[in-house]
Amino acid sequence: MAQKNIFEYDAKKHLAKTLPKYYPNFNYHNKLAVIESTTNLDKLADENPWIKSEKVVVKPDQLFGKRGKAKLLLLDADLNQVKKFCKENLNKEFLIGNVKGELNRLLIEPFIPHEKEYYVSITSERDNDVIHFSFEGGIFIEENWDKVTHIKVPISTDINTFDLENKLPNLGDLKTSLIPFIKGLYQVYVDQDFTFLEINPFAITEDKKIVPLDVKARLDDTAAFLHADTWGNPEHPIEFPAGFGQKMSAEEIKIKELDEKTGASLKLTILNREGRVWTMVAGGGASVIYTDTIADLGFSEELGNYGEYSGNPSQEHTEIYAQTVIDIITEKPDPKGREKYLIIGGGIANFTDVKATFGGIVSAIKNSVNKLKKANVKILVRRGGPNEKQGLELMKKVGEETGIPIDIYDRYSSMTRPVSRMIEKMRGE
Repeated sequence: MAQKNIFEYDAKKHLAKTLPKYYPNFNYHNKLAVIESTTNLDKLADENPWIKSEKVVVKPDQLFGKRGKAKLLLLDADLNQVKKFCKENLNKEFLIGNVKGELNRLLIEPFIPHEKEYYVSITSERDNDVIHFSFEGGIFIEENWDKVTHIKVPISTDINTFDLENKLPNLGDLKTSLIPFIKGLYQVYVDQDFTFLEINPFAITEDKKIVPLDVKARLDDTAAFLHADTWGNPEHPIEFPAGFGQKMSAEEIKIKELDEKTGASLKLTILNREGRVWTMVAGGGASVIYTDTIADLGFSEELGNYGEYSGNPSQEHTEIYAQTVIDIITEKPDPKGREKYLIIGGGIANFTDVKATFGGIVSAIKNSVNKLKKANVKILVRRGGPNEKQGLELMKKVGEETGIPIDIYDRYSSMTRPVSRMIEKMRGE
């Protein structure tokens, strides 16, 4: 499961589309617009007349919280105040916690007058999902965490028959609104492959309508193929943006764009361009295991990247991915002349064609022989799965033909065997 944050704009649009199926009384206004540095505010207001006719809220939509505490929340504002707020804050650098970044995206929506704020979120554990609820929503939820009720819901539970009422605090006359709302929200959480969903706060209007004010959400992005009809639309698919202050390198952008063009999963995050240890791992779970093992053995500072290729990518896409990683590894040899390491690892695949993907990697190696030798790169391979014998033979052969040192480990070696062999060599330097 790969948990990816989404914009608040997308989270609210998604709830507007999916929650009424399970909670018909959810009649969200769906009035949302994004303001960026290039946005013409007069044109935006013409396209969304409510911006001119109603009081609005403007706030950052860049994956960070505590916006009110950071004084980046404009409430009960008219269009002129919106323009002033944007001029004062857009494209400016802010320090949020320990992260410094540029504010370049704002969300604008109607201002909802309210006196009371509520909190609800859903998280996942190994054997349960957990519903969290409180009458004390808002910016001080953490300070009031002792007032939050936590309700474990075993995996595969039919929430419609689950006794939620007796596990919540006394809801009084709000019971008829809140119980169906929370149950509907839980069904959306499960059916739409959320991994985290928080509405903090939400308000309840005089006629008992529930309005989400702030929403944070993460989705399991590997489930995108299941939700083509609900995860946005072809003109505006749900985005998985980088975190606030995180600037993607050209290589990361390249792989992200490649990932968006395939049903497979191709991910790359560069941690240290001058690191000596690099991984090209098949599978999200395997990538975590390799990374954790390298870190646990004391070499996290040498780790150059984190990523994965999985979901049976084509030979062409695998070659592009491998070439991208190799290009980064070889751009600068180690100043002390020490070896660099590329671990091409993974578990035993269920359906990924090892021969086809290794064919792509072999092509990238053949294209980079001189660079790999100059950078003193050693390759360690461990893989199993369909056509593994032919795939591993391809890797062995390219090592013999090119003179690139390549160690081969099959399914009968532990998955992290290449890591322990690499660490032995690095400690012996």
